[in-house]
Amino acid sequence: VQLQASGGGLVQAGGSLRLSCAASGSIFDLNNMAWYRQAPGKQREFVARISREGDANYVDSVKGRFTISRDNAKNTWYLQMNSLQPEDTAVYFCNADLFITLKWRNYWGQGTEVTVSS
Repeated sequence: VQLQASGGGLVQAGGSLRLSCAASGSIFDLNNMAWYRQAPGKQREFVARISREGDANYVDSVKGRFTISRDNAKNTWYLQMNSLQPEDTAVYFCNADLFITLKWRNYWGQGTEVTVSS
């Protein structure tokens, strides 16, 4: 089982990026698909989460700028990030609960780096 995050990069303030996270392996179901981020010298923080039913929630600092979505058929979820600011610079990690071998297990993907220049 693997979560593969992609889509990070360097962007100017005010720009946009779209992150993707694809889950692969013998996955029966997914839930609580999320994004976290870790800025240099700081703890990892929650950014956004979406349930398999489509209910989403966000950290206050990204509300109105970021949108999380998912494609259940592809076991993939996304983070559309608009109006990016330098304080959004971080390594972004995807996370999800996966139903594998009759149990729900929590998995992390590798990070994808987002750098926002002023």
